[in-house]
Amino acid sequence: MKLARSSGPWVGGPLLAALLLTLTGIWQLPGAALALSIFMVFFHRDPERSPQGEGMVSPADGLVVEASDEKVAIFMNPFNVHVNRSPLGGRVARIEHSDGGHRPAFFRSSSKNERNLIVFDTPEGTVQLTQITGVLVRRIVCYVTPGEFVDRGERIGMIRFGSRVEFSIPPSYSLKVGEGDKVRAGETVVAVKER
Repeated sequence: MKLARSSGPWVGGPLLAALLLTLTGIWQLPGAALALSIFMVFFHRDPERSPQGEGMVSPADGLVVEASDEKVAIFMNPFNVHVNRSPLGGRVARIEHSDGGHRPAFFRSSSKNERNLIVFDTPEGTVQLTQITGVLVRRIVCYVTPGEFVDRGERIGMIRFGSRVEFSIPPSYSLKVGEGDKVRAGETVVAVKER
């Protein structure tokens, strides 16, 4: 199983600590240590994905909690894959990180949480994607840099332990998902270009 970039300390740390505590007799709950280690591996998984048709693909796994012709928001629970992907191919024009609150990511008010804005220049126009932290850990990892070109569905970063991704829809695109839909990053087509 492939793990997300920079996940080594998150996966190896708890496993090593649990092993040392169990071997020294300080911790008498090896089952709990094993469960934590398995969860960390599961959380940091990074499966291969391919777009399932033409159009804009979902940048995140999870549940669509907002959907309009201008913006879509996806909530990722701790059991979703948390690696984010580019919805369209294009150039990374700008990245802006902002500090903020720590509200649960499934609330609309979480838009005020710590976040990372990535602006893409695509052949279809500008796409803005915002990675938003949740309540726990609140760590955003960005894999891309300004000026870099990315393909549709390419990995662009990840958010740890419960989070949300919001992104804009180009004016020439028609939305294909609605609130309550489950989507998969890099696979589910969320909008298509109008003919």
